[in-house]
Amino acid sequence: MDSISFAGLSAIRGGTLTAPVFLVLMTFFAPCTVRGEEPAIRLEGCAGITGDAERLHCYDALPAARRDTGGTYLTRLWELDETARVRKFPITPYRSNYILPFTYNGSPNDAAVQEVNPGKELNPSEVEFQISFKVKLWEDVMGWKADLWATYTQISFWQLYDFGDSSPFRETNYEPEILFNLRTDYKILGLRGSYLNVGFNHQSNGRSEPLSRSWNRVVANAGFERGPVALILSAWYRIPEKEEDDDNPYIEDYMGYGQLTAYWFPGEHRLGVALRNNLDSRDNRGSVQLEWAFPLFRWVSGYVQYFNGYGENLLDYNASSNRIGAGFVLKDW
Repeated sequence: MDSISFAGLSAIRGGTLTAPVFLVLMTFFAPCTVRGEEPAIRLEGCAGITGDAERLHCYDALPAARRDTGGTYLTRLWELDETARVRKFPITPYRSNYILPFTYNGSPNDAAVQEVNPGKELNPSEVEFQISFKVKLWEDVMGWKADLWATYTQISFWQLYDFGDSSPFRETNYEPEILFNLRTDYKILGLRGSYLNVGFNHQSNGRSEPLSRSWNRVVANAGFERGPVALILSAWYRIPEKEEDDDNPYIEDYMGYGQLTAYWFPGEHRLGVALRNNLDSRDNRGSVQLEWAFPLFRWVSGYVQYFNGYGENLLDYNASSNRIGAGFVLKDW
């Protein structure tokens, strides 16, 4: 597949998730890739070296393509086997690290900023970027096949092109997590269950009233793989707040209670879709995000992202956005 067809996206309104479902279904039936035996043998030889420096040197000596055969996307992401645990730095990527120098939002949420700046109109063009990383705090917890991770994600929306108002940052969300990740290996519906993690998630925008937004959640995620396809099922439960302290009431009605994320890796490309829905047939809301990363430079890929629906950020949790942007995303560090 050389490109993504966006036919039918115009039918998506207010986060209805009908058009992109084909992409999710496609991932279940994508063919598995067959890995050669020689790279696996070479990798096992490196893994058997006891000295850290010598083992790293062995891996560095392998061509990049052969190093990549040492693990699937989720295996490398969560260091699910010994090969994936050979790393040079304690900080590793979590979610995508990207910058979109130009995005266009066809329905900017003027109402939120007008609470503190009446008459203010947002520029529909802005910069969006995300920084996301994780650190393993405890490996093989209590001798189990489980690790304890701390993660941090920050996403910002920057009104760079609003020169008349000194190009302010419109919204920044801060999201730390603590996750207990269990390494699994089972088969279900033709997929390999790779991991299951549970933990605590806090997300806020660090602002004062009336623009303050925050919530705390208990989260659970399960990862599945089949060849070049990765599927992540996420669910969360919001920790209740007192009504007088809740600065984003009924956020679950807009952000839903979980997310389905699917990736497909044809060659050096990455195609992705993320779906959320509140599962309320009477007042249905949700969101869809489509993305395409394609080869560009050694450490950087080109990146196109499309978002439609509710909850693109906390300030807009109850307002629908329709945004497309282009820029760059970092490859695995």
